[in-house]
Amino acid sequence: MTFKVVRPWLVRWMYLMAFIHFVGGLLLPWVANATLFDSYHQSVLQSFWPEQVPSAGRALQVWWLGLFGATLQNVAIFMGVLIYVADRQRAVFVWGWMVIGFLVWAPQDIWISLQADAWMHVMGDAIALLLMLPPLLVLFFGDKKMKVG
Repeated sequence: MTFKVVRPWLVRWMYLMAFIHFVGGLLLPWVANATLFDSYHQSVLQSFWPEQVPSAGRALQVWWLGLFGATLQNVAIFMGVLIYVADRQRAVFVWGWMVIGFLVWAPQDIWISLQADAWMHVMGDAIALLLMLPPLLVLFFGDKKMKVG
């Protein structure tokens, strides 16, 4: 299968990833306190307070998730714009900067999560990397080869 055939599907995949981030960020402040997330909250809270969780601990955790949701929406919008520009202009440098963004973000986020023994975050980071970094690399190298060739 040639890059010209695969490229539109990879671009659509990246748009889907941006859309999922946007919808997830939009919903997160509304569902952060849902019982669906009880085990998640408990695992994070236990990382910081293994003995006794303060009464305001869960409220703080829900507040942070709400803030993260707003940030996630913003990142998704930026992702969407970058994907659009890279796709339309076959801008190799945009794909490259997106790759660099993942390579800067992921090790730090994983390291911080490991320090807090937050394995759910590590798994989430790993899934995000597996779903987005390989397509970005293929788009980067494929568009680069097409510009040279």
